[in-house]
Amino acid sequence: MAQDARIYSIKEITRYIKMKLESDKVLGDVWLRGEISNFTHHSSGHMYFTLKDADSRLKSIMFASHNQRLPFLPKEGMKVLARGNFSVYERDGNYQFYVMQMQPDGIGSLYMAYEQLKRKLEQEGLFAESRKRPIPKFPQAVGVITSQTGAAVRDIMITLQRRFPAVPILLLPVLVQGKGAAPAIVKAIESMNRHGGADVLIVGRGGGSLEELWAFNEETVARAIADSVIPVISAVGHETDFTIADFVADLRAATPTAAAELAVPNIRELKAGLVHLETRLQQSITRMVESRQQQLSRIKRSPVLTNPRKFLLQQAERLDRLNERLNNRIVRKSEREQERLLRLKAALTAVQPTQQLAAARKQLQITRERLEAVISSGMKDRTMKLHAAVRQLDALSPLKVMARGYSLVYDESEKRLIKSIDQVQPGDLIKVKVADGQLECQVWAMKGEQ
Repeated sequence: MAQDARIYSIKEITRYIKMKLESDKVLGDVWLRGEISNFTHHSSGHMYFTLKDADSRLKSIMFASHNQRLPFLPKEGMKVLARGNFSVYERDGNYQFYVMQMQPDGIGSLYMAYEQLKRKLEQEGLFAESRKRPIPKFPQAVGVITSQTGAAVRDIMITLQRRFPAVPILLLPVLVQGKGAAPAIVKAIESMNRHGGADVLIVGRGGGSLEELWAFNEETVARAIADSVIPVISAVGHETDFTIADFVADLRAATPTAAAELAVPNIRELKAGLVHLETRLQQSITRMVESRQQQLSRIKRSPVLTNPRKFLLQQAERLDRLNERLNNRIVRKSEREQERLLRLKAALTAVQPTQQLAAARKQLQITRERLEAVISSGMKDRTMKLHAAVRQLDALSPLKVMARGYSLVYDESEKRLIKSIDQVQPGDLIKVKVADGQLECQVWAMKGEQ
């Protein structure tokens, strides 16, 4: 190695390569076509992925400051066109592609964003028929949110004035195309709701391309329509144009003219309807009068009015029969009540207090006699048992035994009964109890049984 050869550090050579890549005219701003794989959307907002084709792979990154403007969400396997520049990540020494712009390859990015937002809001239930409010049949005022110029506002105003001239029109002009259109539409809807005055809102514009109608595909506009307290009729484009606003609105009109027709009734049709109802009412009244006249004629021809005396005689005869039936019923009821009274009197006599008292006294006397008999029988039985016990006790008495010649021998203290010669000694004093008294003796000698 030559002595004057320069030796570089890894950091220095990596930085040199990075500078070369970033200064290259081609690599500094290039469009690439590839398929996304290993896609990761980091919590920081940055997107990390690999762009690949049939032969090669390229590590790529798209920072949050760039991907926030994407009108669609990249997915695994999606083919895209990506614009960016190449540089080196110095820590690892790897070159990477830094993406600044991206769009789907083979399908418009706006259409992709449209489909993604449509699926998202549909899953949230913003398109559900159950949450949509009915349009009032006779609004007190109509709010119109559209461009101040163009055919749409003219068609709406002319149609409203032609169909229902008396209704007030509250026009709030807004941008309907371009960068500031979506915020302007949202602000107008919120203003109409905040200040009130309108019973229904027409929000829309004339037809156009997907890019020109894009303000009505913005999520902020869709949510403003969904949050509106005032029912909203969307009037965007022609019959073949559908926007996100059409799906969220309470009612979708194919054209601005159709929206005006749906917002208010046709005064000519109302007048024709009133004339029709008036005709039907007159015909109904005529038929009712004719029916009542025929009924009155039948009443006039009835026997009651043609020969009232005969009718009164028939009623008088009927009254007599009813009077007779009433009297018979009264007599029969009186007889039944008298019989019932006699039965009650007999029952009352049977339960008079004097008779009950006599019966109670008799029952008491019988009970007393039974009790005395039981007591007397019990006393006799107890007396006999007592006499038998006395006789038995007397027979078992020690005095009776001593009367037959037996005696009891105690020591001098009379506390111990002498039963054996082993309990005394010669010279001991003893006491002998006989039937008629007691002997005090002294032991002189003892002789046991042989």
